[in-house]
Amino acid sequence: MDEENRGFEPASENKTHGDTAPVAAQPTGPKRKTSGWRIFWGVVIALSVIANVVLFFMIVMMVSFAMSGPKLFDTRDGFTEEVLVRGPANRKIAVIRMEGIIDSSQSDKFRKQLKAARLDENVKAVIVRTITPGGTVSASDQMHNEIMNFRRQTGKPVVAFMQTVAASGGYYTSVACDKIIAEPTVITGSIGVIMNSLVIKELLEEKLGIQPVIIKSGPKKDWPSMFTETTQEQKDYLQEKLINPAYERFVNLVDQGREELSAAQVRQLADGSIYGADEARENKLIDQVGYFEDAVQLTEQMAGIRGAKVVEYTRLLTISALLGAEAKARPWEIDRNTLHELTMPQLLYLWDGGW
Repeated sequence: MDEENRGFEPASENKTHGDTAPVAAQPTGPKRKTSGWRIFWGVVIALSVIANVVLFFMIVMMVSFAMSGPKLFDTRDGFTEEVLVRGPANRKIAVIRMEGIIDSSQSDKFRKQLKAARLDENVKAVIVRTITPGGTVSASDQMHNEIMNFRRQTGKPVVAFMQTVAASGGYYTSVACDKIIAEPTVITGSIGVIMNSLVIKELLEEKLGIQPVIIKSGPKKDWPSMFTETTQEQKDYLQEKLINPAYERFVNLVDQGREELSAAQVRQLADGSIYGADEARENKLIDQVGYFEDAVQLTEQMAGIRGAKVVEYTRLLTISALLGAEAKARPWEIDRNTLHELTMPQLLYLWDGGW
Protein backbone atom coordinates (compact mmCIF):
# COMPACT_ATOMS: atom_id res chain seq x y z
CA MET A 1 0.00 0.00 0.00
CA ASP A 2 1.25 3.44 -0.85
CA GLU A 3 2.30 5.69 1.97
CA GLU A 4 -0.17 8.36 1.04
CA ASN A 5 -3.08 5.91 1.43
CA ARG A 6 -1.77 4.28 4.59
CA GLY A 7 -4.18 4.48 7.58
CA PHE A 8 -7.22 5.10 5.34
CA GLU A 9 -9.97 2.66 4.37
CA PRO A 10 -12.42 2.86 1.51
CA ALA A 11 -15.68 4.60 2.48
CA SER A 12 -17.76 1.69 1.20
CA GLU A 13 -16.16 -0.83 3.52
CA ASN A 14 -17.37 -1.45 7.10
CA LYS A 15 -15.25 -2.55 10.01
CA THR A 16 -16.11 -5.88 11.60
CA HIS A 17 -15.50 -7.12 15.11
CA GLY A 18 -15.33 -10.86 15.16
CA ASP A 19 -18.59 -12.44 14.02
CA THR A 20 -20.80 -9.38 14.64
CA ALA A 21 -22.79 -7.80 11.84
CA PRO A 22 -21.37 -4.85 10.01
CA VAL A 23 -22.13 -1.46 11.61
CA ALA A 24 -23.84 1.04 9.28
CA ALA A 25 -21.99 4.21 8.62
CA GLN A 26 -23.38 7.19 10.64
CA PRO A 27 -24.11 10.50 8.91
CA THR A 28 -21.40 12.97 9.61
CA GLY A 29 -23.42 16.23 8.92
CA PRO A 30 -25.23 18.28 11.67
CA LYS A 31 -28.88 17.32 12.52
CA ARG A 32 -31.62 19.53 10.99
CA LYS A 33 -33.76 21.21 13.66
CA THR A 34 -37.45 22.15 13.24
CA SER A 35 -37.83 25.87 12.55
CA GLY A 36 -39.40 27.90 15.43
CA TRP A 37 -41.00 30.25 12.91
CA ARG A 38 -42.83 27.33 11.30
CA ILE A 39 -44.35 26.42 14.67
CA PHE A 40 -45.31 30.07 15.34
CA TRP A 41 -47.07 30.56 12.02
CA GLY A 42 -48.76 27.20 12.35
CA VAL A 43 -50.25 28.28 15.68
CA VAL A 44 -51.33 31.63 14.21
CA ILE A 45 -53.08 29.99 11.28
CA ALA A 46 -54.78 27.46 13.54
CA LEU A 47 -56.10 30.21 15.85
CA SER A 48 -57.31 32.20 12.85
CA VAL A 49 -59.25 29.20 11.53
CA ILE A 50 -60.80 28.59 14.95
CA ALA A 51 -61.79 32.27 15.30
CA ASN A 52 -63.45 32.28 11.88
CA VAL A 53 -65.36 29.10 12.69
CA VAL A 54 -66.62 30.61 15.97
CA LEU A 55 -67.62 33.84 14.19
CA PHE A 56 -69.48 31.85 11.54
CA PHE A 57 -71.51 29.98 14.14
CA MET A 58 -72.25 33.24 15.98
CA ILE A 59 -73.65 34.73 12.77
CA VAL A 60 -75.74 31.62 12.13
CA MET A 61 -77.13 31.73 15.67
CA MET A 62 -77.96 35.43 15.46
CA VAL A 63 -79.71 35.03 12.10
CA SER A 64 -81.63 32.03 13.44
CA PHE A 65 -82.69 34.00 16.52
CA ALA A 66 -83.78 36.97 14.44
CA MET A 67 -85.88 34.72 12.18
CA SER A 68 -87.50 32.77 15.00
CA GLY A 69 -87.83 35.62 17.52
CA PRO A 70 -90.46 38.36 17.83
CA LYS A 71 -91.46 40.12 14.63
CA LEU A 72 -92.62 43.35 16.25
CA PHE A 73 -89.62 45.32 15.09
CA ASP A 74 -88.22 45.92 11.66
CA THR A 75 -84.76 44.35 11.72
CA ARG A 76 -83.30 47.74 10.87
CA ASP A 77 -84.49 49.10 14.19
CA GLY A 78 -82.37 46.58 16.06
CA PHE A 79 -84.76 45.83 18.94
CA THR A 80 -86.27 42.69 20.44
CA GLU A 81 -88.30 41.65 23.51
CA GLU A 82 -86.93 40.53 26.85
CA VAL A 83 -89.46 38.72 29.03
CA LEU A 84 -89.57 40.17 32.56
CA VAL A 85 -92.70 38.38 33.78
CA ARG A 86 -94.08 35.27 32.11
CA GLY A 87 -97.71 35.19 31.06
CA PRO A 88 -100.05 34.60 28.12
CA ALA A 89 -98.83 36.09 24.85
CA ASN A 90 -102.19 37.76 24.15
CA ARG A 91 -102.03 39.85 27.35
CA LYS A 92 -98.81 41.83 27.26
CA ILE A 93 -97.52 44.91 29.02
CA ALA A 94 -94.68 46.57 27.11
CA VAL A 95 -91.94 48.29 29.12
CA ILE A 96 -90.03 51.07 27.37
CA ARG A 97 -86.87 52.22 29.12
CA MET A 98 -86.01 55.90 29.03
CA GLU A 99 -82.51 56.06 30.49
CA GLY A 100 -79.73 58.62 30.33
CA ILE A 101 -79.69 62.14 28.94
CA ILE A 102 -82.71 62.85 26.75
CA ASP A 103 -81.52 63.80 23.27
CA SER A 104 -82.57 63.28 19.65
CA SER A 105 -81.18 59.73 19.62
CA GLN A 106 -83.15 58.82 22.74
CA SER A 107 -86.28 60.39 21.26
CA ASP A 108 -85.93 58.44 18.00
CA LYS A 109 -85.45 55.14 19.83
CA PHE A 110 -88.45 55.88 22.07
CA ARG A 111 -90.64 56.66 19.05
CA LYS A 112 -89.77 53.34 17.37
CA GLN A 113 -90.48 51.33 20.50
CA LEU A 114 -93.79 53.07 21.15
CA LYS A 115 -94.76 52.49 17.52
CA ALA A 116 -94.07 48.77 17.95
CA ALA A 117 -96.27 48.68 21.04
CA ARG A 118 -99.04 50.44 19.12
CA LEU A 119 -98.88 47.95 16.23
CA ASP A 120 -98.87 44.90 18.50
CA GLU A 121 -102.49 43.98 19.25
CA ASN A 122 -101.35 41.82 22.16
CA VAL A 123 -99.96 44.84 24.03
CA LYS A 124 -102.68 46.05 26.39
CA ALA A 125 -100.70 48.76 28.21
CA VAL A 126 -97.30 50.43 28.41
CA ILE A 127 -94.95 51.22 31.29
CA VAL A 128 -92.40 53.96 30.66
CA ARG A 129 -89.41 53.14 32.87
CA THR A 130 -87.89 56.58 33.48
CA ILE A 131 -84.29 56.95 34.70
CA THR A 132 -83.08 60.35 33.54
CA PRO A 133 -82.19 63.83 34.84
CA GLY A 134 -83.72 65.26 31.66
CA GLY A 135 -82.17 66.67 28.53
CA THR A 136 -82.91 68.94 25.61
CA VAL A 137 -86.19 70.83 25.42
CA SER A 138 -86.91 69.60 21.90
CA ALA A 139 -86.34 65.88 22.55
CA SER A 140 -88.29 65.97 25.83
CA ASP A 141 -91.23 67.61 24.07
CA GLN A 142 -91.11 65.06 21.23
CA MET A 143 -91.33 62.18 23.68
CA HIS A 144 -94.18 63.84 25.58
CA ASN A 145 -96.03 64.21 22.28
CA GLU A 146 -95.42 60.54 21.35
CA ILE A 147 -96.99 59.37 24.61
CA MET A 148 -100.02 61.64 24.15
CA ASN A 149 -100.51 60.38 20.59
CA PHE A 150 -100.28 56.76 21.74
CA ARG A 151 -102.95 57.32 24.36
CA ARG A 152 -105.27 59.09 21.91
CA GLN A 153 -104.84 56.56 19.09
CA THR A 154 -105.05 53.35 21.14
CA GLY A 155 -106.99 54.23 24.29
CA LYS A 156 -104.53 52.01 26.18
CA PRO A 157 -103.13 53.13 29.54
CA VAL A 158 -99.56 54.37 29.95
CA VAL A 159 -97.91 54.39 33.38
CA ALA A 160 -94.68 56.22 34.21
CA PHE A 161 -92.43 54.29 36.60
CA MET A 162 -89.65 56.48 38.01
CA GLN A 163 -86.37 55.05 39.25
CA THR A 164 -83.26 56.69 40.75
CA VAL A 165 -83.60 60.10 39.04
CA ALA A 166 -86.58 61.24 36.98
CA ALA A 167 -86.25 64.99 37.04
CA SER A 168 -86.90 67.95 34.75
CA GLY A 169 -87.26 66.44 31.25
CA GLY A 170 -87.84 63.07 32.93
CA TYR A 171 -90.80 64.55 34.80
CA TYR A 172 -91.88 66.50 31.69
CA THR A 173 -92.40 63.22 29.80
CA SER A 174 -93.99 61.50 32.81
CA VAL A 175 -96.89 63.97 33.06
CA ALA A 176 -98.01 62.75 29.62
CA CYS A 177 -98.82 59.35 31.19
CA ASP A 178 -102.09 58.35 32.86
CA LYS A 179 -100.43 57.64 36.20
CA ILE A 180 -97.03 58.18 37.80
CA ILE A 181 -95.47 55.79 40.32
CA ALA A 182 -92.01 56.30 41.80
CA GLU A 183 -89.58 54.25 43.84
CA PRO A 184 -89.13 55.43 47.46
CA THR A 185 -85.60 56.71 46.79
CA VAL A 186 -86.33 58.58 43.57
CA ILE A 187 -85.39 62.21 42.90
CA THR A 188 -87.92 64.07 40.77
CA GLY A 189 -89.26 67.55 40.15
CA SER A 190 -86.78 70.21 38.95
CA ILE A 191 -89.56 71.81 36.93
CA GLY A 192 -87.90 74.52 34.90
CA VAL A 193 -85.50 75.31 32.10
CA ILE A 194 -81.80 76.12 31.99
CA MET A 195 -79.33 77.27 29.38
CA ASN A 196 -75.55 77.06 29.71
CA SER A 197 -72.92 78.72 27.57
CA LEU A 198 -69.14 79.07 27.72
CA VAL A 199 -67.19 82.32 27.50
CA ILE A 200 -63.59 81.72 26.40
CA LYS A 201 -62.71 85.30 25.44
CA GLU A 202 -60.08 85.75 28.17
CA LEU A 203 -58.54 82.33 27.51
CA LEU A 204 -58.11 83.04 23.81
CA GLU A 205 -56.92 86.62 24.01
CA GLU A 206 -54.81 86.73 27.18
CA LYS A 207 -53.56 83.15 27.50
CA LEU A 208 -53.24 82.03 23.90
CA GLY A 209 -52.93 85.35 22.10
CA ILE A 210 -55.81 84.56 19.73
CA GLN A 211 -58.10 87.39 18.62
CA PRO A 212 -61.55 86.16 17.43
CA VAL A 213 -63.01 87.93 14.37
CA ILE A 214 -66.82 88.10 14.26
CA ILE A 215 -68.73 89.48 11.27
CA LYS A 216 -72.51 89.58 11.68
CA SER A 217 -75.57 91.11 10.06
CA GLY A 218 -77.04 92.53 13.25
CA PRO A 219 -76.10 93.17 16.90
CA LYS A 220 -78.16 90.24 18.25
CA LYS A 221 -77.08 87.66 15.67
CA ASP A 222 -74.52 85.95 17.92
CA TRP A 223 -76.21 86.28 21.33
CA PRO A 224 -74.88 84.55 23.37
CA SER A 225 -71.34 84.22 22.01
CA MET A 226 -68.43 82.40 23.59
CA PHE A 227 -66.10 85.06 22.20
CA THR A 228 -67.65 88.04 24.02
CA GLU A 229 -68.80 88.78 27.55
CA THR A 230 -72.54 88.22 28.12
CA THR A 231 -74.09 91.54 29.09
CA GLN A 232 -77.23 92.04 31.16
CA GLU A 233 -79.03 93.18 28.01
CA GLN A 234 -78.19 89.86 26.35
CA LYS A 235 -79.35 87.90 29.42
CA ASP A 236 -82.68 89.76 29.47
CA TYR A 237 -83.11 89.13 25.75
CA LEU A 238 -82.45 85.37 26.11
CA GLN A 239 -84.72 85.19 29.15
CA GLU A 240 -87.56 86.70 27.17
CA LYS A 241 -87.01 84.84 23.90
CA LEU A 242 -85.97 81.38 25.13
CA ILE A 243 -86.22 80.73 28.86
CA ASN A 244 -89.71 82.11 29.56
CA PRO A 245 -91.52 80.38 26.63
CA ALA A 246 -89.93 77.00 27.44
CA TYR A 247 -90.74 77.45 31.13
CA GLU A 248 -94.36 78.39 30.46
CA ARG A 249 -94.81 75.35 28.25
CA PHE A 250 -93.44 73.10 30.99
CA VAL A 251 -95.78 74.60 33.59
CA ASN A 252 -98.81 74.33 31.27
CA LEU A 253 -98.15 70.67 30.46
CA VAL A 254 -97.76 69.79 34.13
CA ASP A 255 -101.02 71.62 34.81
CA GLN A 256 -102.75 69.58 32.06
CA GLY A 257 -101.23 66.29 33.11
CA ARG A 258 -101.80 66.64 36.86
CA GLU A 259 -105.48 67.35 37.25
CA GLU A 260 -105.08 67.18 41.03
CA LEU A 261 -103.10 70.44 40.94
CA SER A 262 -104.25 73.94 40.10
CA ALA A 263 -102.19 76.18 37.85
CA ALA A 264 -101.18 78.27 40.87
CA GLN A 265 -100.01 75.17 42.76
CA VAL A 266 -97.97 73.99 39.78
CA ARG A 267 -96.30 77.37 39.45
CA GLN A 268 -95.46 77.38 43.16
CA LEU A 269 -93.76 73.97 42.80
CA ALA A 270 -92.03 74.92 39.54
CA ASP A 271 -89.14 76.88 40.97
CA GLY A 272 -86.55 74.27 39.98
CA SER A 273 -86.75 72.44 43.32
CA ILE A 274 -86.17 68.70 43.46
CA TYR A 275 -88.40 66.40 45.50
CA GLY A 276 -88.08 62.98 47.06
CA ALA A 277 -90.79 60.39 46.40
CA ASP A 278 -92.81 61.01 49.57
CA GLU A 279 -92.63 64.79 49.18
CA ALA A 280 -93.63 64.50 45.53
CA ARG A 281 -96.66 62.42 46.50
CA GLU A 282 -97.66 64.90 49.21
CA ASN A 283 -97.47 67.67 46.62
CA LYS A 284 -99.50 65.55 44.15
CA LEU A 285 -96.72 65.49 41.59
CA ILE A 286 -96.97 61.67 41.52
CA ASP A 287 -99.76 59.21 42.30
CA GLN A 288 -98.03 56.42 44.20
CA VAL A 289 -94.76 55.33 45.81
CA GLY A 290 -93.75 51.74 45.09
CA TYR A 291 -91.58 49.32 43.16
CA PHE A 292 -91.73 47.76 39.71
CA GLU A 293 -94.12 45.03 40.87
CA ASP A 294 -96.49 47.74 42.11
CA ALA A 295 -96.25 49.51 38.74
CA VAL A 296 -97.17 46.26 36.96
CA GLN A 297 -100.11 45.68 39.31
CA LEU A 298 -101.38 49.24 38.81
CA THR A 299 -101.03 48.91 35.03
CA GLU A 300 -102.95 45.60 35.01
CA GLN A 301 -105.77 47.20 36.97
CA MET A 302 -105.98 50.12 34.55
CA ALA A 303 -105.92 47.77 31.53
CA GLY A 304 -108.49 45.40 33.06
CA ILE A 305 -106.24 42.34 32.83
CA ARG A 306 -104.55 39.91 35.24
CA GLY A 307 -101.39 37.81 35.03
CA ALA A 308 -100.01 39.76 32.09
CA LYS A 309 -96.82 38.90 30.25
CA VAL A 310 -94.42 41.76 30.85
CA VAL A 311 -91.77 42.40 28.18
CA GLU A 312 -89.12 45.09 27.88
CA TYR A 313 -87.91 46.30 24.52
CA THR A 314 -84.13 45.96 24.32
CA ARG A 315 -81.54 46.56 21.65
CA LEU A 316 -80.69 43.48 19.60
CA LEU A 317 -76.97 42.64 19.36
CA THR A 318 -75.89 42.87 15.75
CA ILE A 319 -72.66 42.44 13.83
CA SER A 320 -72.71 46.12 12.84
CA ALA A 321 -73.04 47.09 16.50
CA LEU A 322 -70.09 44.88 17.37
CA LEU A 323 -67.98 46.34 14.57
CA GLY A 324 -68.95 49.86 15.60
CA ALA A 325 -68.08 49.33 19.25
CA GLU A 326 -64.42 50.11 18.66
CA ALA A 327 -65.20 53.51 17.21
CA LYS A 328 -67.47 54.35 20.15
CA ALA A 329 -64.75 53.32 22.56
CA ARG A 330 -62.51 56.22 21.47
CA PRO A 331 -63.99 59.21 23.32
CA TRP A 332 -60.93 61.34 22.62
CA GLU A 333 -61.83 61.51 18.94
CA ILE A 334 -64.15 64.52 18.61
CA ASP A 335 -65.51 65.41 15.19
CA ARG A 336 -66.74 68.82 14.12
CA ASN A 337 -70.40 68.14 14.92
CA THR A 338 -69.59 66.87 18.41
CA LEU A 339 -67.41 69.90 19.09
CA HIS A 340 -70.20 72.21 17.92
CA GLU A 341 -72.72 70.42 20.15
CA LEU A 342 -70.46 70.69 23.18
CA THR A 343 -69.81 74.41 22.74
CA MET A 344 -73.21 75.56 21.46
CA PRO A 345 -75.61 77.02 24.07
CA GLN A 346 -78.48 74.58 24.60
CA LEU A 347 -81.92 75.06 26.07
CA LEU A 348 -82.45 72.21 28.52
CA TYR A 349 -85.11 70.63 30.69
CA LEU A 350 -82.34 69.23 32.85
CA TRP A 351 -81.55 68.88 36.53
CA ASP A 352 -77.96 70.09 36.44
CA GLY A 353 -77.06 68.05 39.51
CA GLY A 354 -78.02 64.89 37.65
CA TRP A 355 -75.06 64.91 35.25
